[in-house]
Formats: sequence, structure tokens, C-alpha cells
Amino acid sequence: MLPYVSLQEAQTAIGRPLTTAETLWFNYTANMSDYIIYCHNIPIMFLLDTLVPVFYLVMEHMFPTYVAPYKVQPKIKYSLNDHFKCYLLVARGYLLVVPSLLVSYPTVKMIGIRTSLPLPSSTEIILQLIVYFVIEDYTNYWFHRLFHVKWLYENVHKVHHEYTAPIGFATQHAHWVETLVFGIPSILGPALVPGHMVTFLLWLALRQTEAIENHSGYDFPWTFRKYIPFTAGADYHDYHHYVGGQSQSNFAPVFTYCDYIYGTDKGYRYRKRLLQNKQLKDGSNGGLSCASTSDIKSE
Repeated sequence: MLPYVSLQEAQTAIGRPLTTAETLWFNYTANMSDYIIYCHNIPIMFLLDTLVPVFYLVMEHMFPTYVAPYKVQPKIKYSLNDHFKCYLLVARGYLLVVPSLLVSYPTVKMIGIRTSLPLPSSTEIILQLIVYFVIEDYTNYWFHRLFHVKWLYENVHKVHHEYTAPIGFATQHAHWVETLVFGIPSILGPALVPGHMVTFLLWLALRQTEAIENHSGYDFPWTFRKYIPFTAGADYHDYHHYVGGQSQSNFAPVFTYCDYIYGTDKGYRYRKRLLQNKQLKDGSNGGLSCASTSDIKSE
């Protein structure tokens, strides 16, 4: 809860007039406990996991001609009922996630996430988000490789790989152990470089949106990877799901440098070369279905 009873008191304490954003933050959170502010991440994540996949679903069913060239695995089609069943499974998973989020507030408080004024500058927010993405990406890569060890894959991670052609709703379709463990990389960045709650909530929202895009099954021209070098994207992550349990490739969630450095993208790059050669010969669209299974699984 903010330690000010009025805007005037807040301005006096800070030593300058509040910005528009700070005024809005004051009006919204002045009488709200830090715990309630933190709990905003629950509806934010739930809405993102619901609405962002719906966008891809609407595009697929209302504009099939437009989206067809961008579908990574064009031969795999899911019905509306399939999407709905997946959504119900993920929604049920929130019965576990929500309690864990509710009791994790002491950790957020301990690492120094603040809710007070002044708000961070846009430069501070951007720099911290970059740090969070880099830290999460590197640690997530190694957690992901660990979950492809045979026992962990067969008993835990296999649930997430039930969708060999992923869809947006399947982003959070995972074993409860995996859901909890993969929360560690997400909190590690804010723990090492603590900032404001605004930055923290924005970080969670951006990371989740990026994860849904990776699982969307569509490599649209406006995706992150078109503008940010070494970014994974749907095509990159689709390969990982397509190969499935045999996959020792494309573990990276956001950037691709770890896969490149540690040699875990060789199968994917080999497949891309095959498809590029095929395109030169017959104008193929380059989807996963255009390469033979033996080519794709050569890693």
C-alpha cells in the first residue's frame, strides 16, 4: 500500500509533480495492499492464455485463405472441439497454479519487487526486461534439456508433447511438476535484478504472449523473430514438438544462441537447408510436412 494519503503528499515526498502514469498508479493502488497488487498476475495470465490463442483461432477459421501460407504444419488440422478440450485441460490446470501463485507473494516481497512511487522510467523498464529475457532464456534452455532426459520425459514432459503440432491453448498444457519447475527461470531475472511491480507484471505478460506465439502453429510476418535477431518463433519451436520424444534440438524458448552454441539446432538447420533446396527446385511452401520424416529427425 502506498504510504501517501493524497496526491499532494506523494508529490511532496517525491519532490516533483507526478506524471500521468504515476497519477493513474496512485489513484488505482493508493488503498490497495501490495499482496492484492501482486495477485493481478493471476487474471492477467488467465486472460492472456484465453484471449491470445482465440486470436489465432479466429484467424484460422475466419480467414483460412490468408493464414494458410503461414501454417507451419499445414496437414495437421484441429477442430473447434479439439481447441475447446485443450482449453478445458489448461483451465483445470489453473486450479493448481492459482494456489501456488497466491502463496508465492513472500518470495516476490523478499527479492525486492516494489510497488511504491516513483514509477520506473521507460529506459529502466526496457533494460530490465532485456535482462529478464536473457536470464530466463538461458536457464529455461537447461531446464528444458533436463526434461528431455528419458525418465523425466516419459514421466513428466511427455504431457506437453502430446501436441506434435502445437496450438496456442497447448502452451500451458503440461504436467503439474513441469508447470512449477519452469516457474523458476521466470522469477530468477526479477530476483537478481529487482524492479517495480509494473515491470514485473509486464515481464510476465510479455513472456507468456511470446510463449503462446511459439505454440501458435503459425509463422506470421509480424512475429518477434522477424524483427529481433536470434529469436525462436513458431517455426523453430514447432520442429521441437514435431520430433517429440526423440528431440534433442531447439530447446531455446526465446533466443536461439544457446542451441547454436551447444549444437542442439543441427537437425533444424539441416531440415531448413533441405527445404530451401526443395523450394528452389519445385517452389514448395516450406512447411514441416514438405520434408520426409527421416530428414526431419536427423539430428
